[in-house]
Amino acid sequence: MMHHPDDDRKQTAADTTAKRPVFAILTIDDDVQLFRGNRSNFADLIRTGREHGFTTYVVTVSQLRLTKPRVVGYTFDESTQTWKKGLFPLPDIVYNRVPMREDEMKPAVRRKIAACLKHPHIRLFNPSFFNKWSLFEWLSMSKTTRPYIPVTRRLASRESLRRMLKKHPFLYLKPVSGKAGVGIMSVRLYKEKQLPYRLKLQQKKRSRTFRCGTFDGLWNRIRKQSRGERYIAQQGIELAAYADRQFDLRVLIQKNQRGQWDISGIGARLAGSRSITTHVPRGGSIEEPEKLLVGSFGPEQARKILAKVKSAALLIARQIERASGHELGEMSMDLGVDKQGNIWFFEANSKPMKFDEPHIRQKSLERIFQYSRFLLRQKKRKKAGVV
Repeated sequence: MMHHPDDDRKQTAADTTAKRPVFAILTIDDDVQLFRGNRSNFADLIRTGREHGFTTYVVTVSQLRLTKPRVVGYTFDESTQTWKKGLFPLPDIVYNRVPMREDEMKPAVRRKIAACLKHPHIRLFNPSFFNKWSLFEWLSMSKTTRPYIPVTRRLASRESLRRMLKKHPFLYLKPVSGKAGVGIMSVRLYKEKQLPYRLKLQQKKRSRTFRCGTFDGLWNRIRKQSRGERYIAQQGIELAAYADRQFDLRVLIQKNQRGQWDISGIGARLAGSRSITTHVPRGGSIEEPEKLLVGSFGPEQARKILAKVKSAALLIARQIERASGHELGEMSMDLGVDKQGNIWFFEANSKPMKFDEPHIRQKSLERIFQYSRFLLRQKKRKKAGVV
């Protein structure tokens, strides 16, 4: 028999002021294990939600029936370390953690997210994954964020690649819907060499290099590797390095209890010795940003760069939210620092992966519920006619 975690909650209008706010983590069904997604992250969220006075549970797209007062969901039992099924009140806040792009693209999932966005009593933040191409278009719209973007073009034809290489002899090629560095390539043109084109392909922990004598040979190799996926070509940036390994910064930006964007933490990722990206699954390692910046630029300059990184990240987050047309609650961002100390934007993710740094991780969990409280206060004020 299903338990009713909040049976003491009366669904009467008089009681709505006293009831605990309800926070649902949205994911999708899984044939093997109830639901998909990062279970340890969900368990952490449920624990933090409890500490912040929220009724928190996981719900799948098919179980979230918006016309019913109660829905079937799952909660985590700390004492037995198991997931328990139960009946829960309809959520006030829906946190979209549908794990894969292809799942989010399914019509049933898109319909459910659209229904949550329209629902008068539910606030949903981060309605979808970002698309790399849209991000660069959004950031080019504003003169405050334009300077942070490397030149980025759609890789539509061999001619588009030829034009880009003429202007920028070092390029990155990235899948439009990529995740965690999968499918990234880099191209360098060394005009004076006998085999002038170098194409590097990112593989599991290392990269493979192909030397091509002709542009056609290069293009055919890229076509073969991209397997029909849509790609963008991006000006390569010579990143600052520490002990001969390049690094970039991963910034977590979340809304705080006042509903304003704030930096929850900055981590640094040092590239693997034979990798073309700094992603940890590809051989990169986690470091302290201060250590790497001081090692590259000295203490005085490092302090200034870190301050510039923070203000750039906040500017970019505001512009992404504005241009997306949706209310967002958090994002992570990959920023690079070049050898001259300039800041560059590479990528933003609307569903940040867990940060491994414990202090950032803890803050990230707390902020989600602080921001949720803000959303609920806003809703109450709207109801009372105070804007």
